[in-house]
Amino acid sequence: MHWADPSSPLCLQSPRSSYCTNKMRVALMVLLVALVGVSLGKLAPLEKPYKILMLLPAGSRSHKVFFMSVADALAERGHKVVMLSGYPASSKNPNVLEINHGLKEFDVKNMNLFDFRNDPTGGFSILVDILPAMAKKLYKIPQVMDLYHKRKTFDLIIVDQLMNEMIYPFVHELTYMTIAAFGMDACHSAVLGNVQNPAYVSGMLEEYPSPLSLKHRFLNLMQHILMPFYCWRHWSVVPKIQKERNQSLTLINSHFSIDVAVPLLPSQVAVGAIHCRPANPFRRWELEAWISGAGPEGVVYFSLGTVASRSPQRKCLVFITTEVFSAPKSPLYHATPVVALPIFADQPKNAMTIQKRGVGVVLVWEELYKRNAEQVRNTVRDTAGHTKERAVYWTEYVVRHQGAPALRSPAAKLSWVEFLLLDVLLVLHVVVYVAFCVLSRVVRAVKGRLFPGSSKKKRD
Repeated sequence: MHWADPSSPLCLQSPRSSYCTNKMRVALMVLLVALVGVSLGKLAPLEKPYKILMLLPAGSRSHKVFFMSVADALAERGHKVVMLSGYPASSKNPNVLEINHGLKEFDVKNMNLFDFRNDPTGGFSILVDILPAMAKKLYKIPQVMDLYHKRKTFDLIIVDQLMNEMIYPFVHELTYMTIAAFGMDACHSAVLGNVQNPAYVSGMLEEYPSPLSLKHRFLNLMQHILMPFYCWRHWSVVPKIQKERNQSLTLINSHFSIDVAVPLLPSQVAVGAIHCRPANPFRRWELEAWISGAGPEGVVYFSLGTVASRSPQRKCLVFITTEVFSAPKSPLYHATPVVALPIFADQPKNAMTIQKRGVGVVLVWEELYKRNAEQVRNTVRDTAGHTKERAVYWTEYVVRHQGAPALRSPAAKLSWVEFLLLDVLLVLHVVVYVAFCVLSRVVRAVKGRLFPGSSKKKRD
């Protein structure tokens, strides 16, 4: 007997259901309803709406897609959201006000993305010129300055975690949190006090086959060590680290079914797949008819991610994409295998993650799976329903508790010397060395007293 949709993870099947009495069925149905209520994480009634400012002036379009999912979730809850980005308004919720600053420096139409791929730093060296120029123009825009002067009227500020240091004046002495639309970033995690282990957690630029070989562990360690120094050299701002340490919480575009499972702090909340939702029907009947007419052979769907518009993915046999950022979670949500063609930045890293999970393959622009995709789909959907509630709950939690300092790890306040106990190890080495020297002198002195002739003979 099926008590729910068979495709639902909440579906209960029992071969002995014919033996159940009506009373037992009623009791089990009540229990099921209770469990559903708990699993969906129903939020308490909203006491009052909050004013929330979301800032991603240098975020890519895929970053904005992820931000908008959080913004819409907050707006549906009743909060007022103002978002600053470099893209036209896309939300239909009246509680969301979008402001486009109009700067084109970060527009992919003005970039050669293959230059990013050929750059050994993953494109960061190209951004060295783009971001400072953008920062100089940003605060000359009247709408941006108007937001800046009104920043203290907001209950909370949410900032894009990656490459948005230009917006830090907004959060000076104010409660703020971040969204890591990029995914798990080891550098960002370390600032929060959660240092990831390079023995199995990949750095920002490259993903290696798992388990990591000796060579790959060495390269990954170098990436973990050198990347912070590179960023510090080119984006060094004196109070930067202190401001980043003061963030109350971060929402991470990560899901254990796709990304590597890592330990998280209370201030790190994984909300991967929040932008995934059931597919809408095709808007054009010609396209629907064309795909339906493909017969059993089906259709191969090629997508450029957020670079170009895309269609619902529920009827696609395979998803070919260069945008392996937010894109892979969408097809996997619909159990569609992925063929990844990474070009730049985090795309090679995320593409290798897809291949490691066995739900797709990576093409390196020089060369060219349903069961695994279905398994990952089931895992994602088993938690995706709670992701929106989780993001809203923790955002409200930060506001309710004035920045929620209890969520922050004490490790965030430690220097690298203190965190790695280098000062303790130095003191121990000095103590051992001094003790060894003293003991050696005592032994020589005692030996000289007991055997005066032997020491004199050695000197001769």
